Amino acid sequence: MIKAKKSLGQNFLIDNKILKKITNVTVIKDKSILEVGPGTGNLTSFILKKNPKEFFIVEKDQKLVLDLQRKFQNQVEIINDDILKINEKELTQNKLIVFGNLPYNISTEILCKWIIKLGNKDYWFEKLVLMFQKEVAERILANVNTSNYGRLAILAKWKLDIEKICDIRPSSFSPKPKVDSSLLIFTPKSKFFRINNPKNIELVTRIFFNHRRKMIKRPFNQLFNGNIEIQKKLKLNLNLRPQNLDLITYYKLAKEYEELSG
Repeated sequence: MIKAKKSLGQNFLIDNKILKKITNVTVIKDKSILEVGPGTGNLTSFILKKNPKEFFIVEKDQKLVLDLQRKFQNQVEIINDDILKINEKELTQNKLIVFGNLPYNISTEILCKWIIKLGNKDYWFEKLVLMFQKEVAERILANVNTSNYGRLAILAKWKLDIEKICDIRPSSFSPKPKVDSSLLIFTPKSKFFRINNPKNIELVTRIFFNHRRKMIKRPFNQLFNGNIEIQKKLKLNLNLRPQNLDLITYYKLAKEYEELSG
């Protein structure tokens, strides 16, 4: 009997209806698949039934890896490592479809890593099919002028279209988490606002949302030294609050900062 490790944020998905639903959201047959955090391999088994072309799984827990090796033998390529340390582009030349019941404690860190490492063309993945705590999913999906809108939504929506598939109750997992989860699917956009360094979006949004209930005048001055030309160019009302600025305004701010800092 494999026990979940709280330190690794493990909650194993055991609901066959949900497992089937996850593998039906996109075509798997003859595709290259990456599964992150397979746990006891329940989703892995359902993916294998769909006949992928090649199948990689990344699992950090050594005990789980030994169990997965016994269970699947040569059907999958098992990588015993931390997903945050992996270069996904080195796994295959083919575009991957990524499935992940992501560890709750590092789910946003994993997503942000993938977004920041995206180039301006030739994405390494075709789709991301990922599970998050419902609260985190709501922050990813949040729209401007809502309480959940912030850095995560601005970064996630920059190069990705995001669709919510369903919510998942704690009873679908073992052990049961204390909160609901949500399944999201991410698809790369063909057109997006061009910014050379994604870390500039991170920086701008971090400074603006450090004081999300205060007016944007202070963070704007901090980044741009009160540059009136940039304020006019972007038609910024400095009396607004961070959640009142739409996505494109943040991307434009990041671009202006990028150009100023050379």
